[in-house]
Amino acid sequence: MKSESFGVLTPTQIKATASAIQSQQTNSGMILWFPDGHADTWNHTEAAMALSSSGLVTAAEKAYEWLAKTQREDGSWHHYYIANGIEDAKVDTNCCAYVATGVLHHFLNTGDSAFLEEMWPVVRKALNFVVGHQAATGHIPWAIHTSGTPWSYSLVTGSSSIFHSLRCGIAIANHLDQEQHEWEFAAVRLQALLIDHESQFEPKRRWAMDWYYPVLTGVLTNEPAVNRLSERFNEFALQEKGIRCVADQPWVTTAETCECAMAFLALGDHETALDLFQSIQRLRAEDGSYFTGIVFPEEVTFPDAEKSTYSSAAVILAADALDRSEPASRLLIGEGLPEVG
Repeated sequence: MKSESFGVLTPTQIKATASAIQSQQTNSGMILWFPDGHADTWNHTEAAMALSSSGLVTAAEKAYEWLAKTQREDGSWHHYYIANGIEDAKVDTNCCAYVATGVLHHFLNTGDSAFLEEMWPVVRKALNFVVGHQAATGHIPWAIHTSGTPWSYSLVTGSSSIFHSLRCGIAIANHLDQEQHEWEFAAVRLQALLIDHESQFEPKRRWAMDWYYPVLTGVLTNEPAVNRLSERFNEFALQEKGIRCVADQPWVTTAETCECAMAFLALGDHETALDLFQSIQRLRAEDGSYFTGIVFPEEVTFPDAEKSTYSSAAVILAADALDRSEPASRLLIGEGLPEVG
């Protein structure tokens, strides 16, 4: 890594943050949100990517081994896991798809073709499961009941993330000379739906993620993406203190602020991205971990004293994207991914 990330975090600081994430990894390889908490495959994968970017490759590979061992026969995973079992048995389609992003990220950082080949069946089954639930309208339900019945609605954030994961899956397939045309077709349909029929998704306009995720994941690019971020920036940005999780609440969160920074980075707006990244450093704890959120003007953490691995992971990945310090540093903003359509 370089000596600093635009003067914000040093390699020593990043290592400390990565070590805080690793401290929440169980013997099985699963990475919990926080002590005695639960895990889901999306945030688990994000944490694995942060470990990989920080040089903790063995810990990252242990995390991917856990994904391979716990994948169900149909290619899915349950929603929430705890150290000794399952907390929520339903299936989140976005969480399932995200393994493709993590596997490609790890391969780009390590150049380990054996890892990619070993994880290919896991990625293939996961994305086939997700694409298999795409409706004739193009929607992919956000969740599947334990009975196998799809949830009644789709989400902008989750669907945008699935679009990105499908592109990552296509990139893996291309590298391995495996044709997966159905993934490209699914991605094209999903992107068209998100661009032209956003009103058909479950309304979540209060949440920042629904605002910036179509830009972060490459659903929107160029002028439409610039317009989307500019139109609601003042609604979600809280007085240079970061990004609100919810538009009408004074709660700034680490993960949303770092993800939003990467969305601006995707548009080439380094200044705004850096400002957002710097704003969240007040939430850094002494051990290098990051508090989930903070409420203003009281400046009290919320949830009270909670430090989450996904928040720390978002910081590492945003720092990497700003600094271009690792080969996969710009993957999350779509750089180098194949176009679809």
